[in-house]
Amino acid sequence: MQAPIAKKIPHLLTQHGQQRQDDYYWMRDDQRQDPEVLAHLREENAYCDAQLAASSARQEQIFAELKARIKKDDNTVPVHDGHYWYHSEVSGDDEYAKHYRASSFGGDNKTLLLDVNALAAGHEFYDLADMAVSPNEQLLAYCEDTSGRRIYQVRIKDLQSGELLDDVLLECEGQVVWANDNRTLYYIKKDPQTLLGFQVFRHHLGSAQSDDEMVYEEQDRSFYMGLGKSRDESLIFIDLEATETSHTYVLDANDSKAQPKPLMPREMGHLYEVDKLGEHFYIVSNRDAKNFRLMQADASTIAEPDTWLELIAHRDNVLLEGVDLFKGYWLVTERELGQIRFVVYQHQQGKMQGEGQTLSFSDPCYYAGVGMNPEPDVSNVRIYYSSLTTPGSLYEFDLNTLERKLLKQQEVLGEFNADDYQSERLMITARDGVQVPVSLVYRRDTFTKDGTNPLLQYGYGAYGITIDPSFSSSVLSLLDRGFVYAIAHIRGSEMLGRAWYEAGKLAHKQNTFNDFIDVTEALVAQGYGAADKIFASGGSAGGLLMGAVVNQAPHLYRAIGCHVPFLDVLTTMLDTSIPLTTNEYDEWGNPNYEQDYSTIASYSPYDNIRAQAYPHILVTTGLHDSQVQYWEPMKWVAKLREYKTDDHLLLFKTDLESGHGGASGRFKSLAEKALEFNFFLTTLE
Repeated sequence: MQAPIAKKIPHLLTQHGQQRQDDYYWMRDDQRQDPEVLAHLREENAYCDAQLAASSARQEQIFAELKARIKKDDNTVPVHDGHYWYHSEVSGDDEYAKHYRASSFGGDNKTLLLDVNALAAGHEFYDLADMAVSPNEQLLAYCEDTSGRRIYQVRIKDLQSGELLDDVLLECEGQVVWANDNRTLYYIKKDPQTLLGFQVFRHHLGSAQSDDEMVYEEQDRSFYMGLGKSRDESLIFIDLEATETSHTYVLDANDSKAQPKPLMPREMGHLYEVDKLGEHFYIVSNRDAKNFRLMQADASTIAEPDTWLELIAHRDNVLLEGVDLFKGYWLVTERELGQIRFVVYQHQQGKMQGEGQTLSFSDPCYYAGVGMNPEPDVSNVRIYYSSLTTPGSLYEFDLNTLERKLLKQQEVLGEFNADDYQSERLMITARDGVQVPVSLVYRRDTFTKDGTNPLLQYGYGAYGITIDPSFSSSVLSLLDRGFVYAIAHIRGSEMLGRAWYEAGKLAHKQNTFNDFIDVTEALVAQGYGAADKIFASGGSAGGLLMGAVVNQAPHLYRAIGCHVPFLDVLTTMLDTSIPLTTNEYDEWGNPNYEQDYSTIASYSPYDNIRAQAYPHILVTTGLHDSQVQYWEPMKWVAKLREYKTDDHLLLFKTDLESGHGGASGRFKSLAEKALEFNFFLTTLE
């Protein structure tokens, strides 16, 4: 079967006196109904299947491996909130969970809240986002998306009768917050074109959505909007977050007619997170503190940052990531030299008592995060822990003694033994002398540091998002076939603090690509991977990374996986009608300014394709992707077919039902991973 060749229709784009001809601009269809576009995507899917047909048995085998490691009948550890214990269960071949609550930890009087399998029946895609129980514990509001576009509808269930109320809220973000009267809901309305949430509405049960009151509208479209409730449940937060600025409005949760008030003046460049417990506000703030510090205020001082009390000072080498509030304790999340840690401070009515005590873990590199701890009046905390060799584990720590108890560890079925695998943390020197952290894992009995092992390198490098080294049962299928798996913690994340992020965005974006390339070269030089068996993978902004490095250093990689990739950066960032564009100016730059235009043009993967040999490439996307539109990878593949001088595989697979997160369900998503792994192995034959 011949590779699909797309037609070319010249389309001239002009900005700052510079012209670009985009022959594949015609592939954009906002409605996703153009017969010619859909036919081309189906042709690409058929071509992908045909090229991998000879190895389809292996792909099915890998899928079976991935699925076989997952415990079919499983449940979460119950969480106490109010009068009930909440947990979820999965069973058999069900793709989704059932959510329950009970009157005891052991499950007495267990009642079903939601069966997501039943909700998803009849839908090719289903995503359940926020679930919010009313303060009186009698109603459940939940947000569901059946398109993959992350446009949710809100339904409300009466937990006593089991019936759904007539209230249905459409075109919402995936979160909802109850006022304390149990009759009022706050939600964010989305713009169906840009998919930006910018209006907060108040809904009273029993009324039509058309009668809902808009309580706040944000005029600055560079902000993302979210809703929350204070730890003491006295306030409802409207959180506005741009790349470099935060702003928060509050409403009285006890007043169903409350109007929002700014918590403090909006200050450009001030990033913060705020919560409240009792009389005190706690603010994790970057004001005069690049790596953030912890501040305290009360109702009389919260609007005046100069008067705040400093609880934890700024440190140049420690990133303060967050604080969780308890009535006698503060649990502070920090990161030093790339590694997360938790520090417990005791306090009495908001006054710190003594020095902080650190919770300890033993792996050389790991991920840990604060678990669900809905009640502030407790003396223990749940922490989720995972490493490249340790399956996900839920611990409970006593905040007085710091003793820990393992509540549950992910069970990996089959012959998995953690002792068979070894993880390492390396520091690689980049071309400008900067030390880049790398986490890697391999199977002890197949690894030899002599440059013979195939190696898969993963990266992301944007938005300050850190890809921590955590356990993946899927990766075992590569490790058991002799692969080394490496995560390059490149600039653009916050692995080494806020400065690490700032050194990988805007005018410094090239550092992200250089770091990834330099890590590859160093891993080969140090014998971790064979020079002719290096693979790379990334998705979304990590897909942009893949597109950039194969333009700049295609000779380093045998094959890459490029998933829901952001590839047509220049054209997208010039078009404010495309979802999320205006929110991204502080990340990528605004190409309406000539300097930003030139910076983006220097690396934009679509604009830098040239006549050269490229690696084997697998590209995947979802037709209904809300974050990166399907036509970006579609155009990129078409242009690559036109320019590339090699005969390597270039395969493009579109899920015609899903969005940015890929297929929904716990087993369907494994098929996408099996496709990528089989593709990599095929290129070794």
